[in-house]
Amino acid sequence: MTTIAVIQARMGSSRLPGKVLLPLIGRPILAHVVKRTARAQRLDGFVVATTADTADDPIADLAAREGWPLVRGSVDDLLDRYVMAARAEGANVVVRVTADCPLIDPGIIDDTIEAFGAGDCDYAATGLEPRTFPRGLDVEVIARAALEQAWREDADPAWREHATPYIYRHPDRFRICPVVSEDDRSAHRWTVDAAEDYELVRRIYDAFGRDDFTWREALAVVEAHPDWSELNRNVVQKVVPLGVRDGVQRP
Repeated sequence: MTTIAVIQARMGSSRLPGKVLLPLIGRPILAHVVKRTARAQRLDGFVVATTADTADDPIADLAAREGWPLVRGSVDDLLDRYVMAARAEGANVVVRVTADCPLIDPGIIDDTIEAFGAGDCDYAATGLEPRTFPRGLDVEVIARAALEQAWREDADPAWREHATPYIYRHPDRFRICPVVSEDDRSAHRWTVDAAEDYELVRRIYDAFGRDDFTWREALAVVEAHPDWSELNRNVVQKVVPLGVRDGVQRP
């Protein structure tokens, strides 16, 4: 079995354009995401997946300078981009990582891969209910066969734009495995989707001056500065829309 992390990245963002290249301790967010992801012991490799749009050329240029594997595909069909990346890298198992999560934790990646294998799952993820990890530590592990099935069957553009809803919203077709932590820290928001999010993450990185800290170490710093979490308390997370097929709205 070949397990590959696919790190999705693009420059477009309605609330914070170009966010994946914003600096943290002198390096772009994407560079930290790649480095932290690559530390996971259960991965066989990674690939950055961006779009063919010229607006995403800066991501391709960064990948070329850093020597990262790169695929470029559809702007709107993220599911197609993931399948393209899986095929290009010969992956049997795909780990989904988003480039706006600079606190992504290699230990959580390993734990989710382990849970995927132990549970004989098609899909294992930290973001399923009950959510217990801080938002921004989201990891999805998907069987290549499940991705290919979704790619063939999902006719909803809104779902394909988010890659995996067809899988996790069809527990009747796929074996779904939630991954939870020993304690509930879901109130924390560590993803970067707005300027307020970026300010919080910047403070965390500045507190360490390096990027090899664990999520538990980050949690200790944030809890020592409770005012930091107030920075992005009012940022509303975007939600995946309900599916619409044949004019009928479906969950």
